[in-house]
Amino acid sequence: MSRPTPTRRPLSGEGPVFLHSPTDPRWLPLALEHFNAVLVDHAHCEKKAAANALSLLQAYPDLPGLPAQMARLAREESAHLARVLDLMAARGLTLNRDGGDPYAQGLQKLIRTPSPERRVDRLLVAAIIEARSCERLSLLAEGLEDPALRRFYGELAQSEDGHQSLFYRLAVTASGDEAAIKERLEALLAGEAQVVATVGLRAAIH
Repeated sequence: MSRPTPTRRPLSGEGPVFLHSPTDPRWLPLALEHFNAVLVDHAHCEKKAAANALSLLQAYPDLPGLPAQMARLAREESAHLARVLDLMAARGLTLNRDGGDPYAQGLQKLIRTPSPERRVDRLLVAAIIEARSCERLSLLAEGLEDPALRRFYGELAQSEDGHQSLFYRLAVTASGDEAAIKERLEALLAGEAQVVATVGLRAAIH
């Protein structure tokens, strides 16, 4: 009887979020062909990640550990934004108006309304976005030819991996029931897979 072939850990990182659907293999060639557009979108993603950290700090200052963690995260994401803007400037690119992210918008619709559930869902959705970002940035790190860009995206993928774990831990703290958090995470991941399918292929991080 043949033994199953081992599979390597998904590109979404070593954290607790296992994406239900891997990125379509057609995404990387599209992203590499339109890398300038992806770079501009990446800047918007880093900007919104910093803003989301401050928004969570504003909304939930009483959650143990969250204020200091979100302050550090906002600073880190802002530093990432500055590095992406430097890459854009070197290519003669400018930051345009943000046309919105249908992926993130789709995930926002999955967040429940009642306050306790909303807090947990916001943290879990943030963890899922970080896991998907980790996967996509890892793909770029593997696919880009420029060694400096490969290193840059590899570093950022590692950061996103750490962020998904951070948001997951905060969700567990907010709930106090890790089994319930795991169950809710799986439901949200199923919804995320549907959002990815609906959004389709884009020359963007998500």
